Amino acid sequence: MFAAYAARIDRDQPLDGLELGERPAPGPRPGWSTVTVKAASLNHHDLWTLRGVGISEDRLPMILGCDAAGIDEDGNEVVIHSVIGQTGHGVGPREPRSLLTEVYPGTFAERVSVPTWNLLPKPAGLSFEEAACLPTAWLTAYRMLFTNAGVRPGDSVLVQGAGGGVATAAIVLGKAAGLRVYATSRDAAKRGRAVELGATEAFEPGARLPHRVDAVIETVGAATWSHSVKSLRPGGTLVISGATSGDRPSHPELTRIFFLELKVVGSTMGTKDELEDLLSFCAATGIRPVIDQVLPLDRAREGFERMAAGDLFGKIVLTG
Repeated sequence: MFAAYAARIDRDQPLDGLELGERPAPGPRPGWSTVTVKAASLNHHDLWTLRGVGISEDRLPMILGCDAAGIDEDGNEVVIHSVIGQTGHGVGPREPRSLLTEVYPGTFAERVSVPTWNLLPKPAGLSFEEAACLPTAWLTAYRMLFTNAGVRPGDSVLVQGAGGGVATAAIVLGKAAGLRVYATSRDAAKRGRAVELGATEAFEPGARLPHRVDAVIETVGAATWSHSVKSLRPGGTLVISGATSGDRPSHPELTRIFFLELKVVGSTMGTKDELEDLLSFCAATGIRPVIDQVLPLDRAREGFERMAAGDLFGKIVLTG
C-alpha cells in the first residue's frame, strides 16, 4: 500500500528522512481493526519523529501520522484515538502507552491497524477531513482548556501563537465555551484570522493585555514564556503542551510564579473519553476544525514543508 514514512532520522534536516512509496499492508491481529483511511492530518509530532524524538533507529522505516478518520472492516465511519495502550487495551499489560508512529505504524497510508477499543463513531455532521483534525491538536487543546486549566464560561484565556493547530483549536473551543479569548501572533494576517475565529482581541507577541487572564495556553515555549507568566492573574494557570521555539526560556520568571502562586501544568494529548466529548461538542455546537489545506497523500511532502515553515493557519489534511 502507498504510504508516507520515516526512512531515516535527521535531527537537522528532518524532511530528508521523509519518503513516499509502498509499504506492507497491515495484517489481521486479535483485538485490532484495520481502518481504510479517508483523511489524515499532520502534526508537529510527525516532524519530531523525523528528528528521532520518541522513536529509535531500529523501528525504521515507520509510517508517519497520528490522526485519521476512515471506514472500519464493518463499514462504519470512525475516528481513531491515537494513543495506543491507554488503560492497557489492545496491548500487553506491561506495555507503556505510546502514540501511533512511536511503536506502531501510523495513518499516512491507505490502511492502518489499531486496537478496536481506539475507534469512535464519526459524527454524521463532520466530514472525514474535519474529523481527522481532532484526535491530536484539537484533543490537546480541549484537555488543556477544560481539564487542566479548568476554565469556566466568562473566564479569560491567552492563546500564544495563533495559527498553529493547537492554538487555533483553543481559540475556537474557547469562544464556543463562552470564554474571553486573547491571542498573539507575529503575523498581522494571522491576528486578523484569530479575531475572525472568535478571539476578543489579538496582539503582537509580548504586548500588554487589557487585563491579566485566568489561564494561558502555551505551545510556543521559550519565545513567549516570560510573557505568558506575566499575563496571568494571581493564582492563574499556565498550561503547556509544546515548545516549538525551544524549551529553555532566558527568563523562567520563577519569582513571579511562586510569589503570585501561579500554577504551571504540563499537558499531553487526552483520553478517549475526552475525544468522545470533543466529538459531541463539535456536533452539538456546529464548530468545525480550521483546515489550512487539503492535499492528496502523494503530495505529503508539500504539507510537511508548509508545516515546518510555519506558513499555515489551521490543519493540513492528507486524503487518499
